[in-house]
Amino acid sequence: MRASPPSESTMTASPTLTAQTLTTDADALDRKLEALLMVADEPQSLALLATAVACPLAEVRASVARLVADFDGVTPPNVRRGFELREVAGGWRIYVRAEHDDLLSDFVLTQNPSKLSQAALETLAVIAYKQPISRGSVASIRAVNVDSVVRTLLGRGLITEASTDAETGAINYATTDLLLRQLGINSLDELPLLSPLLSDGANGFEDLR
Repeated sequence: MRASPPSESTMTASPTLTAQTLTTDADALDRKLEALLMVADEPQSLALLATAVACPLAEVRASVARLVADFDGVTPPNVRRGFELREVAGGWRIYVRAEHDDLLSDFVLTQNPSKLSQAALETLAVIAYKQPISRGSVASIRAVNVDSVVRTLLGRGLITEASTDAETGAINYATTDLLLRQLGINSLDELPLLSPLLSDGANGFEDLR
């Protein structure tokens, strides 16, 4: 028995349903990438993001463009956010807008004066003595993950992004003048020598004996 052809209502509804599905999928991808970029410590390449969300590169590129427009208030609801999605060193990362730098500095330095943890102090010491140094190199020396600690130190204004490795794209960190003021010294040359404190292995500080 021959099946009856699809009704006119079915044929006309399909394009609408397809468009709705595509819009929903795009929105879901945008939210996934937004979440990933919110916690990223370093610029993320489109290829890395595509791998993380298991989507084609072209779809990720389009999603990033939508997020840029969304954060900039270009698309509805046309609200410009206090942060922006910026392309840096071949990757994408969320940054606070420059006009809010003074506000954040005041908040970090005066409204959030809690002491640094032991892990933060140790990470800060590694950066101070080995700068400029990448987050991966710090983690190698300390033998632990330092992502959250680096974010804390950046937020406190004690370290800054000094440069980007031309080959790997990794961000190199250095200490700021604020650290010198907190320590009561004029330059890093006044930091105490490490030689008396190092074991024979030196644990990554062989060049500072």
